[in-house]
Amino acid sequence: MYRPSRLHWLTRCAALFALALVTPMASAATSPNVHGNWSTENGQGVVQIARCGGGLCGRIVGIERAAGEPMPTDGQGRSQCGLTIIMADKADPAGTWHGEITDPRDGHSYQARLSVDQRGDLRLRVFIGIPALGSTQVWRRFTGRLAADCRFA
Repeated sequence: MYRPSRLHWLTRCAALFALALVTPMASAATSPNVHGNWSTENGQGVVQIARCGGGLCGRIVGIERAAGEPMPTDGQGRSQCGLTIIMADKADPAGTWHGEITDPRDGHSYQARLSVDQRGDLRLRVFIGIPALGSTQVWRRFTGRLAADCRFA
């Protein structure tokens, strides 16, 4: 049975998140600008980050797709529209949220750190085990409009 190496998984993780909808680093409870809609690094998705319980949740609210193109589904055949892919339950004193992110296509989960940088961009560090071996995406605030069916308006 083939077992991919850790490097393979990290490379796969980075590629998946560049192509799929995922999420960046967000700021702690003391930084209200973590909440809102964020455009993924590749610009093909929008994730809404909001309070959920004592932490944060990020759910897909926008997916760029051509007219007539069906809504992408997750590994269980559910619509990706509205799917929660980020869960962060605690923030450290520096304002970095710690949690996990799930690839919406296959359901694989990875550790994640989210924070807002000085420019107001969301930085998402995704990794398996060791943060130094992960990858970081930079997401920007989404300023466009979305339709009810998760399309860009």
